[in-house]
Amino acid sequence: MSSAGSTHTNVDAKTGKFIRAASTFRRFISKEPKAEFPPENGRYHLYVSYACPWGDIAQRVLIVRKLNGLESIIPFTCVYWHLELNVDKKNSGSWRFATAKETIPEQNMRPDPIHPTYTHLSQLYLAQDPDYSGRYTVPLLYDAKTDQIVSNESSEILRMLYTEFDELLPPKYAEIDLLPANLRKDIEETNEWTYHEINNDVYKSGASMKQEAYEEAVTALFAALDRAEAHLASSPGPFYYGSHITESDVRLYVTVVRFDPVYHQHFKCNIRDIRSGYPALHQWLRRLYWGEDAFKSTTDFQQIKNHYTKSHLRLNPAGITALGPLPHILGLEEEVAAVNAATAKAKIV
Repeated sequence: MSSAGSTHTNVDAKTGKFIRAASTFRRFISKEPKAEFPPENGRYHLYVSYACPWGDIAQRVLIVRKLNGLESIIPFTCVYWHLELNVDKKNSGSWRFATAKETIPEQNMRPDPIHPTYTHLSQLYLAQDPDYSGRYTVPLLYDAKTDQIVSNESSEILRMLYTEFDELLPPKYAEIDLLPANLRKDIEETNEWTYHEINNDVYKSGASMKQEAYEEAVTALFAALDRAEAHLASSPGPFYYGSHITESDVRLYVTVVRFDPVYHQHFKCNIRDIRSGYPALHQWLRRLYWGEDAFKSTTDFQQIKNHYTKSHLRLNPAGITALGPLPHILGLEEEVAAVNAATAKAKIV
């Protein structure tokens, strides 16, 4: 299983299959009376990355933080995009904080504002438990008031952000519901297969160490993309479950937006790409990116590409980052040449 120095390539030696370790810290912010972690303005801090969707998935949390109007209530720090694997034993496999020279203020990529002497995320984990041997993942939800890690499980952090801070928010944000009761069963079912067969299967494809493991993962991945495509093609749209953004949009977006720029070539997920092989998914993706700032403003294609290609040196030893595809995402009304040609031919026929 995972160790402090582990990477995305946690692979079963016998089967060659990628294995993802479970999150370790799973406590909760709650508005219930006498809760250990009550909602408070400015008390909690998020550590995230724009680069990697896993953390388990850091970008999800940034999207929901913005959608739910929590930007002034929960500050965040973005770690540097490069995942260091060959440093000292304790910090190997840890995200690091940007130095003062690397700071990007508009992205909150900066030194740790709570612990100015810390250079690596691993120091937060080891301060909680000097014997900690798990993965140093983002997102990390931290209680700055008591100096404790609350959670590093993004699916549970998301649910905290949905409702637990409502009493601190203006009505227009408190009324946002990404998990409406009438769709909850459908959303939970979609989450299950989206997680295992799309979010995780891109990694299982790319990290596989045997041909059989790779083919099993990539075949399941494209079957699931076909399933998502069929759903969106029959949905009234523009979002996954109709006229309102739900958790299903958030969970699927972070993988699909990275698919053409990274997973198609870097993880060998190349049976089809999104822009030419999945018209409904492609339109849905662009509608979220161009129409909803919570999605666009939390997507940094260069950090995404740099992270994967320069951190995963087993897959890309020279650390060369591909330029394409360009543009990284097409405009709402743009299509690749092959799609335009096919559309024109269909009109003639």
